[in-house]
Amino acid sequence: MKVLIPSKSFPVVSIMVEDLLNQSNLVTTYFSSSFSLFIAAFTSIISVANPLAAMPVFLSLTEQNSDTERTAVAQKASFYMFLVLVIFLLAGTYIMSFFGISLSGIRIAGGLIILRAAYSMLNPDQSERKISDEAQEAAKDKEDVSFSPMAMPMLSGPGSIAVVIGLASQAGGIMDLAIMTLAIILVAIISFGVLRLAPFSAKYIGPTGMNAITRMMGFIAMAIGVQFILNGISNFFGV
Repeated sequence: MKVLIPSKSFPVVSIMVEDLLNQSNLVTTYFSSSFSLFIAAFTSIISVANPLAAMPVFLSLTEQNSDTERTAVAQKASFYMFLVLVIFLLAGTYIMSFFGISLSGIRIAGGLIILRAAYSMLNPDQSERKISDEAQEAAKDKEDVSFSPMAMPMLSGPGSIAVVIGLASQAGGIMDLAIMTLAIILVAIISFGVLRLAPFSAKYIGPTGMNAITRMMGFIAMAIGVQFILNGISNFFGV
């Protein structure tokens, strides 16, 4: 026996279906934009942090350490890196605002710092290294090198800090900051993996391979720096 649905119910059903489709489109758009933000934040931070460039310094500073001690140093360095970047992500814009620096100024200054870091990655030079030979030799006498110089300035130097402050200045709310924090966590995990495998990967990648990867990261970082500057200029002029 068939049950007949009154014809008056069809408009109601149609509206309900249309509402469900609209909600589905909103959810899809939200996750798509969130994923794009995560990828943008991740690629921006890791290209400037460039944990591969920290491998030679890590190996030099821990050459007298056992494998277990090296793992501990890599863990702490990655954790300190995470703390430093998250602190500047959450408080960097407020610190800059306290000194009367506008968001446009933050973005332009951050872009210039990133450009300088990117230029040194594209044109490796002794004077442009994150840490000098003198500082590296002095660090060998320290009991713990995980915070300085490994976390700062090797992994979370001025370039990385400028990136997270620039990203924070463009965040639209707490969810954007949460997504950026997840990107920092992933960068810290990858940094730990790179340092942990440094004794093995350095043999296979070699200086030539590391220079090639560093130059590639430098090009990406330079594009990010230029984009930060353009965003700052357009925001200042209201374009």
